[in-house]
Amino acid sequence: MIVGFENVGLTYEDGADVLRSVNFALKDGEFRFLTGPSGAGKTSLLKLIYLALQPSRGRLTLFGEDVTNAPRDALPALRRRIGVVFQEFRLLNHLTAFENVSLPMRIAGVNQAHYREDVIELLTWVGLGDRMDAPPQTLSGGEKQRVALARALVSKPDLILADEPTGNVDPEMGEKIMKLFIELNRLGAAVVIATHDLHLVDALGKKSMRLEDGRLIDGPAAGDRAGWKARA
Repeated sequence: MIVGFENVGLTYEDGADVLRSVNFALKDGEFRFLTGPSGAGKTSLLKLIYLALQPSRGRLTLFGEDVTNAPRDALPALRRRIGVVFQEFRLLNHLTAFENVSLPMRIAGVNQAHYREDVIELLTWVGLGDRMDAPPQTLSGGEKQRVALARALVSKPDLILADEPTGNVDPEMGEKIMKLFIELNRLGAAVVIATHDLHLVDALGKKSMRLEDGRLIDGPAAGDRAGWKARA
């Protein structure tokens, strides 16, 4: 089992409950969509998995280890097995696109000769082969998102977490990005994608789970799907 939540709850310092008694298990090689309205706690749930937050209660396991109260020095090795695509990108402005994508490998102490071709291939695949030397401040929002995606995937992680990965790209690039996630999943990586796009969920036919009032339930709500159809 890659991820396990047992009655996990998350309460912010102001006393607001974000997640309530969340239970789910993500198996090796599984693909899940995470849906729900804005403010439902999707990003917070991903942050718990990535160990950026600790649960207020309950038990959290990651790669078979109980990490509910894991010591700080144990986190880097676990995080290196996870690729994360954040909504806010988190690119470093003083680094080029190539250097941003390379960062996980550099931090892990890998020699550039071992990852240079992978970085070039990923940036080319997401349509940025001609922007490798560009700093983030010269890139559009969609281009920044694609750099962040390439950075998350370059280390070939065991678990991929993505927060609205197609939110800032056109439909054609969005489809290409999803094909990449599917291929990585086929090769063995577990994938969790938070999205508002129920068309995407329907089109791929993958298992989904929904956050509602801080609780996790299986599948998108019928009202959500009706709402999407009304907007389409």
